[in-house]
Amino acid sequence: MNRRETILALLVLGAESASLTAEAQPSGGKAVHVGILVTGSRAQRAHLEQALLEGLRDQGYVEGKNLVIERRYADGHRAQTPEFARELATMRLDAVVTTCTPSTRAARSATASTPIIMAAVADPVGQGLIASLAKPGGNITGLSSQTEDILPKMMELFSSALPRPATVAVFLESESGVHPRMWQLLGPIADALALKLVRIDVAALADLPAAFDRALRAKANALFLLPDEPMFISGRASIVELAATHRLPAFYGAREFVEHGGLMSYGESLRAAYRKAASYVGNVVRGAKAGNLPVEQPTKFDFVINLKTAKTLGISFPQTLLVQADHVIQ
Repeated sequence: MNRRETILALLVLGAESASLTAEAQPSGGKAVHVGILVTGSRAQRAHLEQALLEGLRDQGYVEGKNLVIERRYADGHRAQTPEFARELATMRLDAVVTTCTPSTRAARSATASTPIIMAAVADPVGQGLIASLAKPGGNITGLSSQTEDILPKMMELFSSALPRPATVAVFLESESGVHPRMWQLLGPIADALALKLVRIDVAALADLPAAFDRALRAKANALFLLPDEPMFISGRASIVELAATHRLPAFYGAREFVEHGGLMSYGESLRAAYRKAASYVGNVVRGAKAGNLPVEQPTKFDFVINLKTAKTLGISFPQTLLVQADHVIQ
């Protein structure tokens, strides 16, 4: 290659590099500035944040290069979540990713202009967070779970593994925007499966030992944890440990509990939801209005069982149940 050809080749490579850089950055070459607002702790959600970062990388945004992240983890202190939301609202961010109902409510109260991306929120329409799934309106969009729709399936799977008669303690957070409604829906489902339910309200993680004591006094011989509650996700290690201590077979709405030693779970992949939330960030960064982006719901739900825990509890899963499992932890 002569000198003239070399110069031309270098010019072409430079142009291609500039083009790739421009695609990976928003207009003007500014770094994307994103907030993450979480009611729970970073230690318990590190894998979910990693899924979000991987999704942002797929969009062309890499932290330390063309992405700046403002992390605000309230570590379970709900009163701090609104404070963090107001702090993020002053930063003129490109988007704020919220991870639950409390953080989404706090973000909406703090700003009507910054795009808010829900990673996984139950019934955002029923809770009044958005106008509809197809046209959310305002500055909120993202992903909604379908927990209320899968409650019958969850309870059916759990019922198949329980000894009879079964009295199931249902843990819920009474101040949750969705748990009281879920409790009402569970009644007819349990009746059809000949299960007795006992409601156990849990206000804080510190109340967990007392909650288990109330369940045992009510003669409960199983535990059903209502999903879509950040407090439970953050305290999953303690919940699973207490369930094991009291030898209570327990059913959860996320596989993270079963990975910690819980018995069974059925629900959407939170990792997939967080990764998908990144695509919404990419859309609003490129100029889309959050309120015009339809809210997505999960189309796949994973059934996970832990055979080691089952053996410890003396539970033998029927073959008809085992063949339904998407993942089996030995």
